[in-house]
Amino acid sequence: MSNLTEAPRESKTPVQVRARIVALSDRGAVRDANEDAYLVFRMGRYVECVSSNIPETELPPRFEEGGYVMIVADGLGGHEAGDVASRSALLTTLQMITRAPKWALKLDDPTTREAEIDALKKRARGYLAGVHAALRQQAASDPALAGMGTTLTGAFSVGVDLFLQHVGDSKAFVLRDGALRLVTHDHTVAQQYADLGLIPQEEVAGHRMHHVLTRAVGGPDEELEGDLHHLMIKNGDRLLLCSDGLTDMVADDEIESILRANPSSEDAAPALIARALEAGGRDNVTVIVADFSVG
Repeated sequence: MSNLTEAPRESKTPVQVRARIVALSDRGAVRDANEDAYLVFRMGRYVECVSSNIPETELPPRFEEGGYVMIVADGLGGHEAGDVASRSALLTTLQMITRAPKWALKLDDPTTREAEIDALKKRARGYLAGVHAALRQQAASDPALAGMGTTLTGAFSVGVDLFLQHVGDSKAFVLRDGALRLVTHDHTVAQQYADLGLIPQEEVAGHRMHHVLTRAVGGPDEELEGDLHHLMIKNGDRLLLCSDGLTDMVADDEIESILRANPSSEDAAPALIARALEAGGRDNVTVIVADFSVG
């Protein structure tokens, strides 16, 4: 397994991109409540003639541009607080996006592409900062929510451009040409130990600090920085966003095998959930599987 290369800045020839997306969540076999939350929505704009006395053959056909937003959040801070944190993070993100004066829905114009990408990344960082501040304020106003926070792993696809923003230990993978590649990098104490060379990477999953986050949305740090990735979608790519309820129960190579054995998102998503439950289901488990076709 290897990380995908970041996307280049040069423009691409406009192509049509289709996505088939399935998202599922289960509270698992042990937990009393589901503190995971997910969100998938489509955003876009279109132009369609309703009425005109100009001959139809002279009018442009219906025109549409759009993109997909997919987010997984895994709440922490106890039963009630974790549930509130994950849901609040997603709802606040949605509110901020829908209120934004501009959406990035077209990035293939070479004269504006670089500026549009920079502006999109700036907005993404602004959304994260706003959600972080909102959750901290919410927790400060209610003692029952003290210490709450959440992971947040989100994707935005527009054309062949795919942007991923990540905080915590919910993961994003891309299956390309039959090989599963990890995009995100966990923000945990155990992973930090591995990054510093204090423990081998293969010991991270079983380390006692594996679940201790170094970053969380709504966490104690006044300012929060998330990882931001920009990739290019290729025909046949499959995106998987998931909470650690999947990756703690199912090894990466088995996740790859399940995705390869189930070529549609409609089959792959329930198969992943079922395998996590079969392995013990010790945590809430959430998956979003997006199948992309380009052409």
